[in-house]
Amino acid sequence: MVDVSVLARAGDVRALQEHLDELDVPAVVDELERVDSFSRAVAFRTLSKDRALAVFEDLDPPLQRELVAELRDDGVANLVAAMDPDDRAGLLDELPASVARRLLSGLSPAEQEVTTALLGYPPESAGRRMTPAVVTLDPAQTVAEALEHVRRQGRRAETVYLMAVVGSGRSVTGVVSLRRLLFTDPAVQVSQVMVEPITVRADEDQEVAARLVRDHGLVALPVVDDEGRLLGVFTVDDAMRVLEAEESEDIARSGGTEPLRRPYLSASVLGLMRSRILWLLVLIAAATLTVNVLEFFEDTLAEVVTLALFVPLLIGTAGNTGAQAATTVVRAMAVGDVRFSDLPRVVGREAAVGVLLGGALAVAGFLPATFVAGPQIALVLALALVAVCTLATAAGSFTPMVARRLGLDPAVVSAPFITTFVDASGLIVYFLIARAVLGL
Repeated sequence: MVDVSVLARAGDVRALQEHLDELDVPAVVDELERVDSFSRAVAFRTLSKDRALAVFEDLDPPLQRELVAELRDDGVANLVAAMDPDDRAGLLDELPASVARRLLSGLSPAEQEVTTALLGYPPESAGRRMTPAVVTLDPAQTVAEALEHVRRQGRRAETVYLMAVVGSGRSVTGVVSLRRLLFTDPAVQVSQVMVEPITVRADEDQEVAARLVRDHGLVALPVVDDEGRLLGVFTVDDAMRVLEAEESEDIARSGGTEPLRRPYLSASVLGLMRSRILWLLVLIAAATLTVNVLEFFEDTLAEVVTLALFVPLLIGTAGNTGAQAATTVVRAMAVGDVRFSDLPRVVGREAAVGVLLGGALAVAGFLPATFVAGPQIALVLALALVAVCTLATAAGSFTPMVARRLGLDPAVVSAPFITTFVDASGLIVYFLIARAVLGL
């Protein structure tokens, strides 16, 4: 098996070029994502101009930034100039300000204007991700005229598979697919074949735009200003990248880490550590509440030492139950299944689920706990399981919805809060039940 890193560090450019020439663009991207920055730059230099552009556009922005830093030649300026405007804006966002200004100044006046306009929209907005290079149609055109217009203007557009139909003042009045134009009588007017447009405002979050593309099966989504005037289109490839990034971020943060924002093998060991250490520190600080609870009920533990045997089981079960509820609700929020107005229903449903889960676990664990610690301790554990599972699922559903309402990322807030709340409250409930049942 050919190792790109070995060939690059050995300076065997010919073998490296022959190997990469045998691969398609996605395979080359995969190879470059798996090696260090020096080897990546050496391998990239062996690519032809057209393949280099295609590979560069498919790399994650952090890797693009590293390549720009490693290459440091005029070819970089030409590469950046050849990129689609939205991809170029994404790259410039990643670069140091001085480098971004230098590359921006090397663009033609027209490309500078387009790129600067995109950079003027809020980060992670649909406007920042859209491509302004579009083909528009007039509703009064015939299908034959429209197809001829596409042939003349289509080369400069990122996509022609779905086109906006614009009226006076560039207001979007409809959309029409290339397929429909091809299979319609050439004499028919565009206004008769266009359909109601689905649009998104430029200042809307990019995830909202991406989900519109996915949910409606679109290949492109017109992006408009507050008055409904066409600014550009948000394409399906942009939507897939956004959804992948957002889902990776949610998965990482629900697991108590920061997203890497780059392929795993291209991340340094130090980078992996940095992505995890913050949340470990937060969770350690949160764990001090659990220690305080144990200290408060020290006398109860001293009288019935057996209670301590089930503390890890209880905390672990409650934490897992709360995480399940939080994950389910965060996902439902992300796809638009629930809104903040649904909070009472969601909490009620999850609390009911918690009661059922706690009851099932209590029934399953009562007999084994009786053999280990006796019937009274088994009863304490059973009642505590029902209580803490109910608390955990209620907290797991309540927390992400309130966090979103307060403008916080639900995936970020849920993990540490639920861990803290469930551990502390679960132990309090456990010991209070023990005192009541055992008469301590």
